[in-house]
Amino acid sequence: MLLQDKVAVVYGAGGAIGGAVARAFAAEGAEVVLTGNRQEPLDAVAKEIAADGGSAQTAVVDALDGQAIDEHLRALVDRTGRIDISFNAIGLPDAEVVGVALANLDAERFARPITAYTTSYFLTASAAARQMVPNRKGVIMTVSALPARTGTNLNGGYGPAQAAKEAMTRDLSAELAPQGIRVVGLRPHGIPETSTMREVLEARGAPMPFEQFEQFLASTTHPRRAMTLDDTAQMAAFVASDRASGMTGTTVNLTMGSLDD
Repeated sequence: MLLQDKVAVVYGAGGAIGGAVARAFAAEGAEVVLTGNRQEPLDAVAKEIAADGGSAQTAVVDALDGQAIDEHLRALVDRTGRIDISFNAIGLPDAEVVGVALANLDAERFARPITAYTTSYFLTASAAARQMVPNRKGVIMTVSALPARTGTNLNGGYGPAQAAKEAMTRDLSAELAPQGIRVVGLRPHGIPETSTMREVLEARGAPMPFEQFEQFLASTTHPRRAMTLDDTAQMAAFVASDRASGMTGTTVNLTMGSLDD
């Protein structure tokens, strides 16, 4: 298995992408620690992992609280001796940050996703790095989105937030790769399976039925199909594994041809 005996922490594990990534990590042999703001969604993912024969623990950790993150990781390392993978998949309710033209958006609402996404990634990544450096080994990961690299309508500060995360991935790698720590992001296309897509459509005034929106998403990809959670999760497991040891300081383009590199 790709991640046999690895210790992986997933932030935002109660969400669609975080949960899918956690399940993929566990399926590949990792001991997965699921974290999030609420216990119930974490328990649901842990139950699915256990039913499939995997190993998962849960912890309520605010991924915007640096002290809470540090204390949790120190306790984890005291128990396991190390942390091998840190994956940040936190999300914000999209209805709060999209749906208004930039010219009509107030500064606080524009900055909200930029502040939250970048701060959380910084806090979780830097805390993981401090635990990984003594062992000179580890993988730090996050997920961004297509608006990081292409212009989109009515996304407020969401696109700038994702672009900032991709820049941070490069900077973290420049500092940490010489110490044996890889830093890699994933940039998937829109995933209809997630509630996010419905929230985005509703925030924009639902200009079309959701089924039509799914068809639109599929039409923008080379294979003419929509991205799935499994597409993202399986790539996350591979990138987190030693088989991707030459990959760092980059964000993997998972837009299925929608965005040229």
